[in-house]
Amino acid sequence: MSASQAPTQSRPLRVAIQMDPIEHVNIDGDTTFAMAEEAQARGYQLFVYQVEHLSWQEGKVLARARPAQVQRVKGDHVTLGAETLLDLADDVDVVLMRQDPPFDMSYITAAHLLEFLKGRTLVVNDPFWVRSSPEKIIPLMFPDLMPPTLVSRDIAAIKAFQATHKDIVVKPLFGNAGAAVFRIKPDDGNLGALLDLFFTTSRDPLMVQAFVPGVFEGDKRIILVDGEPVGAINRVPKGNDIRSNLAVGGTAHPVSLSDADLAICKAIGPTLKERGLMFVGIDVIAGRLTEINVTSPTGALAMKAFSGVNAVALMWDAIARKLS
Repeated sequence: MSASQAPTQSRPLRVAIQMDPIEHVNIDGDTTFAMAEEAQARGYQLFVYQVEHLSWQEGKVLARARPAQVQRVKGDHVTLGAETLLDLADDVDVVLMRQDPPFDMSYITAAHLLEFLKGRTLVVNDPFWVRSSPEKIIPLMFPDLMPPTLVSRDIAAIKAFQATHKDIVVKPLFGNAGAAVFRIKPDDGNLGALLDLFFTTSRDPLMVQAFVPGVFEGDKRIILVDGEPVGAINRVPKGNDIRSNLAVGGTAHPVSLSDADLAICKAIGPTLKERGLMFVGIDVIAGRLTEINVTSPTGALAMKAFSGVNAVALMWDAIARKLS
């Protein structure tokens, strides 16, 4: 954003949030709602729209949006005004790109369209780097921090990886929320059938990783703001499930950052900051990096409840610094 477009004391910051329907969010755990709540507390003007209401027309990036007021009241958490057509280059100062994946061509197209706002309106996270940093791909820049990992749709390569590492985890490369994640133990004969199922329904490669037993002690979600770690929660799987995602029954617990966690953050932080990935959630199991979540990372409310650290407030502080 140019200096001439920066908000002044006479005009509040104008924020458009590209998200899933705000009427249906769970306000007890939704990080995007917390971002809206914090923005409103700072006097910012809020608009919300869904990705299907985003358009490019004659050189303009437009969104059919509705002004929003939020409150932490279950069942009555948002009041929406009349629909208005926003020119996202001229009518708002900040766009939060917060719709949930799947990371498919629709998602990538939305990122392409928001890229046209560069130099006019600040988009968080930077859409060029969001689409260029898929959450299971960007960690491959840091192989020494990860468990042994293979990305492939070559069945022979996957079976050779299993022969080497015995106990493995197979997951879709562009999945989210723990969907379709499988553990294949050394004596499990289902790998071939599982690969057939994946590859007849998708052309995407798979991510295959050596199983990390430490997952049963928890999967840390560490939040970084502008490349700096601000806190974490520990997500513990339910029963024998290897998936710790809160969306599939994992439970959040307080946790501190270990030396290994801090070393991971120090290694990846400069890349995140350089790419304009201002609000990021990374997943760490037993000191090993497994994912870098840049689309719509969650966990901020649980972290605030445990530690008092308000990650979304720190994000808005970073945005204010960026705009000034």
